[in-house]
Amino acid sequence: MGLRAVRRNPVSPGPAVGQTVAVLLTLTTTGDPATDLGFLLFKHPDKAQSFPTATGTAHVFYPRADPEECTAALLVEVDPVALARGKGDRKRVATLGSYVNDRPYAAGSMLAVALSSVFRTAMTGRCDVRQELADNPIPLRVGLPAVACRGGAELAARLFEPLGWAVAATAVPLDPLFPEWGDSPYLDLVLTGDLRLADALRQLYVLLPVMDGSKHYYVGEAEVDKLLRAGEGWLAAHPERELISDRYLAHRRGYVTTALAQLAELDGAAEETLDDALVEPVVDTAPEAPEPLAVTRRRAVVAALREVGARRVLDLGCGGGALIRDLLADPSFVEVLGTDVSAGALRVAGRRLEKLPDRVRDRVEVRQSSLTYGDPSLVGYDAAVLMEVVEHVDPSRHRALEQSVFGTARPQHVVVTTPNVEYNVLFPTLPAGRPRHRDHRFEWTRAQFREWGDATAERTGYTVRYLPVGPEDPEHGPPTQMAVFSRLEGVN
Repeated sequence: MGLRAVRRNPVSPGPAVGQTVAVLLTLTTTGDPATDLGFLLFKHPDKAQSFPTATGTAHVFYPRADPEECTAALLVEVDPVALARGKGDRKRVATLGSYVNDRPYAAGSMLAVALSSVFRTAMTGRCDVRQELADNPIPLRVGLPAVACRGGAELAARLFEPLGWAVAATAVPLDPLFPEWGDSPYLDLVLTGDLRLADALRQLYVLLPVMDGSKHYYVGEAEVDKLLRAGEGWLAAHPERELISDRYLAHRRGYVTTALAQLAELDGAAEETLDDALVEPVVDTAPEAPEPLAVTRRRAVVAALREVGARRVLDLGCGGGALIRDLLADPSFVEVLGTDVSAGALRVAGRRLEKLPDRVRDRVEVRQSSLTYGDPSLVGYDAAVLMEVVEHVDPSRHRALEQSVFGTARPQHVVVTTPNVEYNVLFPTLPAGRPRHRDHRFEWTRAQFREWGDATAERTGYTVRYLPVGPEDPEHGPPTQMAVFSRLEGVN
């Protein structure tokens, strides 16, 4: 089927009753070999497949599949009558606008829903046969010959360019025969870039309805969770995250506020391709937990610091500054110093701190420092925190980290948190054997963590106690484990 067969005039009055029309998306790669795209999509290039959707049928086929170039096409046939009489919003009253609209012609929320249904496994980043393919960026070209974009080419660039895409957008005229009528709110959009396929699909899933500015189904509280899941790893640090949240959630202010509050809790990851310190974890929410694990973890760290009476605190490996913000919210912490080896993470932290009032900023400093090299300027603090840090350091460097923190800086207390690998089996989206974060060098069991903590305390003149963080499973323990070290009296 050629492209011309599905490129219809977006302002056509509509099909005859019972006629279906289609919207199209193409995914092209020139990787070596390009046909590996079939492994990533879980769709064989030699087969044309069809899948039912709530408003019609989605078809997947490959117009080209050879070692040099491979293109997968998603064609969504929309039944306008089924769309108008669908079950998505039972309160909707059928009007002429329910039957005569652009939904069957232009890529928008219906194509996004088809993406999530047809390529559900690919969006998770799982590839059972060739996992290394899913874990690495590949050259991609996304073609959307008719995509609704209330905001034009400028909006498309604002949405996709910060994510690493090169954007080529051409406005579709209202009618080529009457150029004086001007352009329609539709684009012929081409995106090119080197990205993980899972990231590309999740970005499209969110941004197609955002460009459109309209969704064809009811927007409820569950949509907040969908946005946060699909936006993991890129949305928190996107410069347009407020606009994205507002449009995706159909301007429902309560839901938008909830989404933005949770995004603000995450370490931004727009620079993840440059900085491991900003890469989002694969999973960071415990099953059935009432709040993100990252929030629970920070709350536990702050509580531990309050318990030991710390007032001057080091946040070692501070990343984007999430814990620093929580510490500054409590006036009992009169001085906070955040350090990280990552310049990119410190830039993110600095931007966030710039928004704070002057009297709050006066209590904080962030600067570059390595955990494995002694820094005498860190001496004299009441407590140091290594929150989800040690697992990012190669075990061969742990003695250097120990000397730097417990030897050179030597605060009165040290708080350490790290994942409990025994709990990983309870995360439904985490493939067996995979760490929670792509940069983790290891993940400890509870016994291994205690072995490390006990040995470190004995060598350096500290006592240590262990606390669970997050919902504790009777068999597997908590998702996060914490150690609180306290310097022995009379030991310098």
